[in-house]
Amino acid sequence: MISMWLSVIVMLVAFVNGARNEDDVEPCAKVQTDSSVVPLGSPVTATCVIRKTCPLVVGQAFHIEWRLGEHLFPGNLSANESSSVSEVFIPSFNHTRSFLACCVRASTVQVVGGVEIRAGYPPEAPQNISCQTNLTTPNTLTCSWDPGQQETHLLTKYSLHTEIWDTNENFTYKLPAGVHRYIIPRTGFGLFSDMKIYVKAVNELGETTSEPIILEPVSAAKFDPPILKIQAVPRRYGCLQLSWSLSQQQAWMRDFRLNLEVRLKTADSRYWSEQPILVNRVKQAKSVDQCRLRPGTQYLTQIRVRYQQSPWSEWSRRQSAVTLETAPTGRLDSWTKVSEDHPHKQLNIKLFWKPSKQFRANGQNVSYIVTGKKLPGMNGKVCSTKENYCTFQLPEKAKKVYLRAVNAAGKSPPTEVRIYRPKDRAVLSGISVIPQDDGSLLVQWKSLVSSTLTGFVVEWRPLLKTDPSFTQFELTDRDKTNLGITGSFEPYKPYGISVYPRFKDGIGLPQTVNAYLRQKAPSMVPKIQIKKSWQSHVELTWDEIPLDQRNGNIQSYKVFYCDKQGTINVVGAEPGERRVVLKGLDTESVYEAFMMVSTSGGSTNGSTIHFKIEPFDAVAVVTFLTVSVVGMSFLLIIVIKTCFSNHKRLKQRFWPAVPDPANSSIKRWTSESTQDSHLDWDNEEPNPMYLSHLSFLEFPVKLSKEDDDAWLSNAEDTSDLGDSICGSPSSLATLVPTATLFPYATVIFSGPCDSPTSKDPHVYLRSESTQPLLETEESFTPKCYQNMATDEQCFFGPCHDCVPEKGTDPRILWDDFPFLRALALNDSQID
Repeated sequence: MISMWLSVIVMLVAFVNGARNEDDVEPCAKVQTDSSVVPLGSPVTATCVIRKTCPLVVGQAFHIEWRLGEHLFPGNLSANESSSVSEVFIPSFNHTRSFLACCVRASTVQVVGGVEIRAGYPPEAPQNISCQTNLTTPNTLTCSWDPGQQETHLLTKYSLHTEIWDTNENFTYKLPAGVHRYIIPRTGFGLFSDMKIYVKAVNELGETTSEPIILEPVSAAKFDPPILKIQAVPRRYGCLQLSWSLSQQQAWMRDFRLNLEVRLKTADSRYWSEQPILVNRVKQAKSVDQCRLRPGTQYLTQIRVRYQQSPWSEWSRRQSAVTLETAPTGRLDSWTKVSEDHPHKQLNIKLFWKPSKQFRANGQNVSYIVTGKKLPGMNGKVCSTKENYCTFQLPEKAKKVYLRAVNAAGKSPPTEVRIYRPKDRAVLSGISVIPQDDGSLLVQWKSLVSSTLTGFVVEWRPLLKTDPSFTQFELTDRDKTNLGITGSFEPYKPYGISVYPRFKDGIGLPQTVNAYLRQKAPSMVPKIQIKKSWQSHVELTWDEIPLDQRNGNIQSYKVFYCDKQGTINVVGAEPGERRVVLKGLDTESVYEAFMMVSTSGGSTNGSTIHFKIEPFDAVAVVTFLTVSVVGMSFLLIIVIKTCFSNHKRLKQRFWPAVPDPANSSIKRWTSESTQDSHLDWDNEEPNPMYLSHLSFLEFPVKLSKEDDDAWLSNAEDTSDLGDSICGSPSSLATLVPTATLFPYATVIFSGPCDSPTSKDPHVYLRSESTQPLLETEESFTPKCYQNMATDEQCFFGPCHDCVPEKGTDPRILWDDFPFLRALALNDSQID
């Protein structure tokens, strides 16, 4: 296309204006058309006249052709002219700008003349003229308009025209092409003078004028945002008083009446009132009261102003105020969770509440009290809090409590809360949660038909926050099986959602599920640990992922492992399990393994571990089993040999002989046999009677009364020595009154057992042992027995009503006390 147009330009330079000779230059052809600018799509007619002396046609046969862009049009010969005149007719000129060329075809095709034709549309009348007055310094009047939707494709010029009626002044303001806005200076208008304003549009195809507008510039003024002050109206509930003023530069308008618009919203609302409140023709000095508002509620307020039909100013800065308080009204929705404390006959109550649609706090600092004054013994408050929940205890017979909202102006009417016991009834068969949008979840459940079912309670709370104040609930009818819940749900955070069935007489068993608004891959993967391995198997375990790093419900655990040949295997585990067993492993390979944890939002891979199965050592196992069997057999032989052996010393180690004092013989006791821990093991026939303990005390000299007293008063004491049998009760060395004492005796000799018998009487010491000598012996102080070596009768222990007797036959006592009889036999044999 470019090369073609270059050739056309060259040919035009060479031939359009004629052939050159020495004196002048005459054109070869002349092209004429009705107009070089035509409406787009209109027909075009052109005529081409070839000069006879044109060197391109002299002496040659030729004919004339027409070219428009890349298209050829055949020319028609004029009826009264020769073949050197041609006329072309184009029925529809669809180019905004194009070159129509006249060509001569002889031996070659040559362009001998042409004309440029432009096409477009006449301008549309400007529309929507609007003007706005700026009252700040400097004062200006800005007017703008809409040039129309249609593109003219031609250069169109606009001009703004004003006529001031009071002064009969006319002004015209010409604008650059394509500009549709103009700022009129202060000298071109009067603030309170009506003026006529219109716009003209002109191009090569025509001229149009907009519809004029008539305005007073001050009526077109847009004021600055007003300054607002707000406060509660004294002694008027639900009313706010608004005071306002214009900006300092526009304060000179204070005597004019302006129109106001007021919009309000409560402090906890996201949206302003749907329809602003209109207040007409108000002066700055006069305040405006807004009533029919909620008592004790904080409101945010904004206003904007205008003069007559001028544009509204921008909204003022918002201001807040609180209406006067009144007592709360309406009821509260409540949800009670009850558990029974049977040992203490108490009910543990956890009560949640929230405002119903009819509830109005009517105050800022609202608290809540729970009372049970209709219950026996519960005449006061059981709970008082500013939270939305309370925990307390009630007697088992409690049926209801009363919930009230309290502010500085009073209390709300009581909301009766019935105490429903938990019931072991399950009517829910399933629960599911589906995210709906960025701030809500859809809870769905299935329930069985039950005549006592009255409704459901849907409860939800963030699992990462333990404060019960974050618990929310919603009550539904028995016919509903789904509920959309909204709140400040965060993505990737877990929420516990439960559905409880409500019956006429209690609350049934719930269904609970963990839900997420959105899910993504877990933030971490637990480390794989090798718990145990055997033969060709390995058991792998891992810890549970912390709840705050799951980012969704865990759907699966998958362990990928491969050997040195690169063979990849996968073993999966259910979400509730944290172990897998890898089977069929080769002891010659080193394995690599890693775990992938998945949620519905993505998957995360963990770190890689390496492990190898140790080969099974059969020889070591056989050796271990052999040694174990031999050891157990040897131990069993020893036990059997011990139980059935006749070796007296060995048997004596395991079954020592316990002496029977009733059948003892003192004459056969040797000094060696009286040791505590030594017996004559070499004696094949040991004495069948043994004493567990026998004390012998040897004295180098004859005991006198003084020596006896000195010995008895010795600080050294043993557990085997007691009071002197023949001594006074006042000479006792040590007594243990709190213990139950049994009458054992210690015989005190003045010399060795094998020495000649002394003529002095034997001394007997009472033992302090608390063990009875024989099982059949009673645990009380024995009867008085006679000492056979003397005529004086002595006693084991105190016996106040037993006195010595003379002339009694000693043989009467032998059968009653064989121990002393043995002593007597020993003495007689020594003599």
